[in-house]
Amino acid sequence: MNQERLMKVLVSPHVSEKSTRVADAHGQFVFKVLPDARKPEIKQAVELMFKVEVESVQVMNVKGKRKGFGRVRGKRSDWKKAYVSLKPGHDIDFMGAE
Repeated sequence: MNQERLMKVLVSPHVSEKSTRVADAHGQFVFKVLPDARKPEIKQAVELMFKVEVESVQVMNVKGKRKGFGRVRGKRSDWKKAYVSLKPGHDIDFMGAE
């Protein structure tokens, strides 16, 4: 896999109450990823971008919700998220605080 593709695999960190709880309790980090991303690509992308060792990756497809925009019914886009577990002794600091 080329480095350019790996830099595009991770769309953004997914910050929510649940992802914060999972990070604190199990040391897992949650990312929004490209819909066609595979587990090995996600693992390599995290290791490349954050200089950490990844233990495992679990992925989940999230269905977009149906929403109303005035009288028009619409649908938010489907997306994919990845739960990334790091090996002991590794951590990702999103805030950059030292």
